[in-house]
Amino acid sequence: MEIPALHKSDVDPNPINQFAKWFQELPAAGVNEQDSISMTLATSTKEGWPSARIVLMKSFDDQGFVFYTNYNSRKGVELSDNPRACLLFYWPQLWRQVRIEGRVERVSADESDQYFHSRPLGSKTGAWASDQSQPIETREELEKRFEEFDLKFADNVPRPPHWGGYRVKPEAIEFWQGRENRLHDRLRYTKQPDGNWLVERLAP
Repeated sequence: MEIPALHKSDVDPNPINQFAKWFQELPAAGVNEQDSISMTLATSTKEGWPSARIVLMKSFDDQGFVFYTNYNSRKGVELSDNPRACLLFYWPQLWRQVRIEGRVERVSADESDQYFHSRPLGSKTGAWASDQSQPIETREELEKRFEEFDLKFADNVPRPPHWGGYRVKPEAIEFWQGRENRLHDRLRYTKQPDGNWLVERLAP
């Protein structure tokens, strides 16, 4: 596969548009939907202890990148204490990475409701059954809780009050294109006070 170069003269001045361009190229490169939206989410405590995990991006636009989770989970607690995060996408088929840094806010209740009700029934029930990130004695206990909520709600599962979306609002976005001899191309967009973006090339 020929590895394309990444030049400042070729990229869109808006990093969200540039992300959309790269994102639209994924299916032709053989990247399936699950892998295309999988991203590492890094958070930290107020004291600076980091943690990271894979989550799924459910939407993106000029306002930011959205994912959903339990507000009481470890990441939810850390985002409450320190509402900053870093996202990392890696698409090895194209030898590309995108790193996003920004502040985090909860999406509206209406937006969370709309997405929650689009989920499969089992996933909706599971959101009630799991006290995410909390210790649990056995898997059987988890399965019992699932059965109890399944009986309680049947096909009409409401969104739990402790579950919803977060939006990472970018302040910096880096596009990384792998190149031979480790001379990779790295372009970083940094948001300026006037709302425009500064684009800089970084050494690999």
